[in-house]
Amino acid sequence: MEAEVIPAILVKTRGELLHRISQVRGLVKEIQIDIMDGVFVPNKTIGLEELMDLPEAVYEFHWMVEDPEKWIIRMKGPHMHLVHVETLQSAGSLGEVEAAVRKSGGRLGFALNPETPIEKLLPFVPQAKRVLVMTVRPGFSGQKYIYEMEHKVRKLRQLFPSLDIEVDGGVNNETATHAYSSGANLLAAASAIFVAKDIKGAIADLKKRAMEGCSHER
Repeated sequence: MEAEVIPAILVKTRGELLHRISQVRGLVKEIQIDIMDGVFVPNKTIGLEELMDLPEAVYEFHWMVEDPEKWIIRMKGPHMHLVHVETLQSAGSLGEVEAAVRKSGGRLGFALNPETPIEKLLPFVPQAKRVLVMTVRPGFSGQKYIYEMEHKVRKLRQLFPSLDIEVDGGVNNETATHAYSSGANLLAAASAIFVAKDIKGAIADLKKRAMEGCSHER
C-alpha cells in the first residue's frame, strides 16, 4: 500500500486553525484536526464552535475527548472520525458513536493509546474504516516517537492486510521509514511539516522516506 501523509493540526484558536489549513489544503488528500477537551487528555484545544464552516476539504477529526458522539454529530460531511477505544466503556457507547457517525455522513475509525493493549482494539476493527496507533502519549505535539508501538502496527497488518493503518506522533523523515516498514500506510505529522520553510517539499520528503521503508528492517 502506498504511503500517504496527513498533516496534523493541534491549535487553540480558529485563526491558527485556518492558517494551517491554508498551508496544506490542496497538497494532501486529508487534513487531521486534533480536538482535546482537557478531560480525556491533559490539554485543551479548539472547540466545536471553532470547527464550524471550515474551508472545503476532507478532514480527519481525531477526537481526544470524552463522549465523542456529542462532538461527531455536529460535524457534517464525508470526514473520518477517529474515536479512542479508551472512551468506549460499553457496547451501548459504541452504538451511540456509530449512530452519530452515520448521521454526520462520515466514516468511523478507532485510535489506541500507547499504554493500551492491542487486544482492546481488535474487537472494534470490523467496524472500522481505519485504525490509528498513537506513537506518542496524546496531549501535546513535539514528542518523541515511541518505537515500541511498532509491534502493534505489525500485528494489525498481519491480521488485516487491507486495513488503513495510521501512526500519529513523532513522525519525521527518520521515523516515517520505520513506521511504513512496520505496516503503517498513513502517517500523521505535525512539527515535521509545519516548522518547515517548504511545506510542500516537507510532505513530499516524508512520503519519499516512508516508501524507502519497503526494504528497511528495524
